[in-house]
Amino acid sequence: MFIKTLKTLDQNAERWLLLIFYMMLVSTMAIEVLRREIFSYSSIWGEEIVRYSFIYLAWIGAAAAFKDRAHIRIDVLMYYVNVRVKAILYIFGDIITMLVACVALYWSFETVMVSAKFGSVSHGLRVSMVWFLMAVPLGFTLIIVRLVQSLIRDISLLRQGKPPFEGATLFD
Repeated sequence: MFIKTLKTLDQNAERWLLLIFYMMLVSTMAIEVLRREIFSYSSIWGEEIVRYSFIYLAWIGAAAAFKDRAHIRIDVLMYYVNVRVKAILYIFGDIITMLVACVALYWSFETVMVSAKFGSVSHGLRVSMVWFLMAVPLGFTLIIVRLVQSLIRDISLLRQGKPPFEGATLFD
């Protein structure tokens, strides 16, 4: 049962998180538009919720893109090389991306620690900025996890002599 739960979480974690943040963004924006148009009043907290929901959406969406190998990349070379070279290029790209993500994770977490140390809060919600700044380290952590999974998958497929995973198609 535990393994099944982990497998479901692995397959759908980003989708669920994206759904939650998207619903929060859309519902808050709709409420704020109605308040502004009907009551000629808007709140500062609504703008903050929309802004930070969008930031979380972007970082979680980036991790989802790495999971499905749907991120933006230049792959013209991939059409002219054989399967083995293609797999090696994907592995090389994932390793470079992981190194960059690890450096970015370190520095983004540093920003969160500084915010926690000085106790900064948001203007409208008066909530610790740590909760909002954590979007970046969370996003890079999810990206690193997905890159590790990608590396394991690609190395396994390379050893088996199978073509590398090139990404989910539009209607998978």
